Amino acid sequence: MEKSILVESIRYSAVCQGCGAEAEWCGVQALVGEALRWDVETTCPACGFALAVCGGDLPEELRGRLLSEPGRARLRVAPPTRNAAIMRVLRAELGIGLDGVRAVLEQVLTGQYSGTLPEMELLARKLRASGIEAAASRTVD
Repeated sequence: MEKSILVESIRYSAVCQGCGAEAEWCGVQALVGEALRWDVETTCPACGFALAVCGGDLPEELRGRLLSEPGRARLRVAPPTRNAAIMRVLRAELGIGLDGVRAVLEQVLTGQYSGTLPEMELLARKLRASGIEAAASRTVD
């Protein structure tokens, strides 16, 4: 099991929930060992309102920002592949059925399956733990 940490962050401007002024926000998604974590925080320079949020599923707004900047990462596997073993890992990690996993497998085998870098690295780690050579890498869409 890999213990390394992979962190991806983004800074953006959004409205302060306290006073409505523009404030800088920081969003982070991290892969710590085999767990995905995220947080968002801000402190408004106008009113001092501070907020830090984390836990649960990654909010779609933050995921969307991470996918657009710094950009999508792709999951790649090296041939020769053991499709049954890959499908087992994908089903376990993504919680999808047999029909869904076939479509995802096709995307993985053609280098088209993508997500945030921490998401793809988690899948790559799980595949490597199952003896499948896999890597996550940034792509330019």
